[in-house]
This record gives sequence, structure tokens and C-alpha cells, in this order.
Amino acid sequence: MSYDPGNPGGFPPPPPPGGGYGAPMPPGGAPPNNHLVMAIVTTILCCLPLGVVSIVFASQVNSKWMAGDYQGAIAASESAKKWWMASLITGIVLVVLYILLVVVLGVFSFSTSTTSY
Repeated sequence: MSYDPGNPGGFPPPPPPGGGYGAPMPPGGAPPNNHLVMAIVTTILCCLPLGVVSIVFASQVNSKWMAGDYQGAIAASESAKKWWMASLITGIVLVVLYILLVVVLGVFSFSTSTTSY
């Protein structure tokens, strides 16, 4: 047995760092924003059905990124953002319509009251 200075002990060299052989490296490093906080906030405060859809998409972002589905993670992030924004807009529109209804009914009831003193 001869001595090899580049390979002490006769063992093979260690594998390269970064996920092993052939593992794809993520482009840019960090996963995209999952928008989970805004999805939860708009679900609670604005519009429940649209917010739930946003939470579903937001929860898929990190798992798709870790599985190597980078395009799927980006698409899920964009969908989560789209749905929480739709939930926010729907909630604002409903609040404005409710305020208008209360004001119109208040004015109508005040103008039709027949109270005399």
C-alpha cells in the first residue's frame, strides 16, 4: 500500500457540500414571501371564504420551495397575494355598503317619522 498525500488513510474524499450529488440549488437562496400573515388577518377581519383560499396557497409556498418546485412556490405566493387582496377589497366594499345602508335607512326613517309634539 502506497501513501497518497491527497487522500490520507486511503478513504475517498467527502461529498461536496450543498445537498449532495445532483441536487438543484435554489435560485436566489430564500423562498418567496408566503403572505401567511396577511392571509390570516384578512380571513379574520375581512372575508372568510377568500381568506381561507389565501391561507391554503400561503401554506404551500415553503413546502414547494423545499421540495425543489421553485416555479410552483412562486405561483403559490402570487396566488396567496391575489386572494388576500381580494379578501381585503371584498371586506372594505361590504363595510362601505353596510355604512351606506345604515345611513340611508336612518335618513329615511327620520324623514318619514310622524311624531308631533
